[in-house]
Amino acid sequence: MQSRARPGAELVRWVPAAILALGVGVDHFTPDGYNGGPLLAVACVTAGATLRLRATLLVWAVAVLAAVGLSAHHGTFGHARGASEMGNVLLAGLGALYVNQVIARQDRRLTAVASVAEAAQRAVLPVPPATLGPLWIAARYEAAQSEARIGGDAYAVQRTPYGPRFLIGDVRGKGMGAVGAVSVLLGAFREAAENAPDLPALAARLEHALLREGERRQDLDREEGFTTALLGEITPDGGTLRLLNRGHPPAYLLEGTGVRTLSPAEADLPLSFGGLAARRTVPDVFELRPKAVLLLVTDGVTEARDRAGEFYDPAARLGYWGPYPSPRSVIDTLTRDVAFWTGGRSTDDMAVLAITRVVAADDGAPGSAGRRSAQVPEGAVGGGGGRGQHREVGDAEQDAQQGPAAARGATDECEDAERDGERAERDVEEQ
Repeated sequence: MQSRARPGAELVRWVPAAILALGVGVDHFTPDGYNGGPLLAVACVTAGATLRLRATLLVWAVAVLAAVGLSAHHGTFGHARGASEMGNVLLAGLGALYVNQVIARQDRRLTAVASVAEAAQRAVLPVPPATLGPLWIAARYEAAQSEARIGGDAYAVQRTPYGPRFLIGDVRGKGMGAVGAVSVLLGAFREAAENAPDLPALAARLEHALLREGERRQDLDREEGFTTALLGEITPDGGTLRLLNRGHPPAYLLEGTGVRTLSPAEADLPLSFGGLAARRTVPDVFELRPKAVLLLVTDGVTEARDRAGEFYDPAARLGYWGPYPSPRSVIDTLTRDVAFWTGGRSTDDMAVLAITRVVAADDGAPGSAGRRSAQVPEGAVGGGGGRGQHREVGDAEQDAQQGPAAARGATDECEDAERDGERAERDVEEQ
């Protein structure tokens, strides 16, 4: 889980020093009736809440020296007034140390919880294959800065007899309830994508699995739980794209410097609400040209706001940096631009899936991308946090077919991370 610098954090570090200087100035340059001693105590407490332990000790030491110097300057050192001022600074310093340790303990605990949450997220949401037939694929999940809980965003890509099929969705809620719904959604997708004859049939099976999962819940999600989803299918030759939107933000098609919003011809309800509609919509069909990039996002992108409250619009902004050589370059640009748009104040998780159709000249003979063993360019590799790597095309395809073994490995990784988190918690309590 990537750490992000908070806006104004560098300025906050200088607040205790500024208060110290103000206290000394007030005491030294004002008439005798004014006393800057309380500001020295305030500087100590502020340091304890905003700085590390060593810096807090340094501020406390400077405040004590300043109190001694001011008492000597006013001739109160060794008298009741001087002793009172010194006592205030000493007590404030002790309080600052206590506050500093409480905050540090909570930070360590939050770090341990966040590491477990990240491992669980990776286990539930594995990285999709880097290549699938004539397609390059990249994906990324980014948790909101203010959240250490696991979100409900999900994506998946799978090879099927009908061509590559994919899903991006957003389950209502956060925490373990959302994780359960995400695992059910992805499990149902991997099972049904293989044999569902079309996208409406696939959506119906996903909805049935989610409704069955909701029946065993006792919380509010049993009545109000839903999942927005965008299902897609690309023909084996890579030339035709079909999309079925169930209440999810639309997909975007990037070609050169142009960005096209692939809005559905007819709106439909999210999964779990399908019984409220009299009929189901049919998939929208689009042409997928070579080098075009299909971009799918969750509402963490489309509902990101700037300081003025304006929503982020990928169609209006991503064209400036085109054309894009790979799907990962689109994701890198998008995540940087969203962070710039919000000023680093993201409040919702963000999942992104990008798919590029490879030009026939780039992958040899048509249809050979999944069979030959060749190194995939770094930008085509999907991954969280933007870490680049090289993988074999044959290996990527093998990863996509391993299914249960990959899931067991991811579960083991999650359990190991949970044990690490428990040990970190025990260490915190011992301290």
